[in-house]
Amino acid sequence: MNYSLVIHNILRWAVLLFGVWAVLSALFAIISKREYKNSDNKVSLFFMISCDIQLLIGFILYFTGMWFDSVKAGMGEVMKNPGERFFAVEHALMMIIAWILVHIGRTMVKRADTDAQKHKRTLIYFGIALLIILVMIPWPFRSPEIARPFFRI
Repeated sequence: MNYSLVIHNILRWAVLLFGVWAVLSALFAIISKREYKNSDNKVSLFFMISCDIQLLIGFILYFTGMWFDSVKAGMGEVMKNPGERFFAVEHALMMIIAWILVHIGRTMVKRADTDAQKHKRTLIYFGIALLIILVMIPWPFRSPEIARPFFRI
């Protein structure tokens, strides 16, 4: 059994939990015009850390698994197969973009002058990152080449 894959699968739920929590917290804070609290900072930090760990495990899976071997063998063949293209190119690239957005968002929030700006930046950057993550997860209801179970244990 590939334990890295099991951990990657389970950690997805932490990423989603902290991402949804951060985005909803920012949304409700904007609506209620509440101040930016230490708890807001902690949730965004946990979201970023879970994304960092997830990316690291994803890199381990990518470079030690079949996806990197497929890419090395020839991108033409990878791009013709929807399942291989999804994992070797689309999933990997879009998750890296989401990771970048989370890091940029955290930096932009720290640089914001007002609480309202902090909440808006959290909502925008983390919201876009979370949307990308949700779209690029290989959910069980996706096409058969892409679909993976909710839990791999």
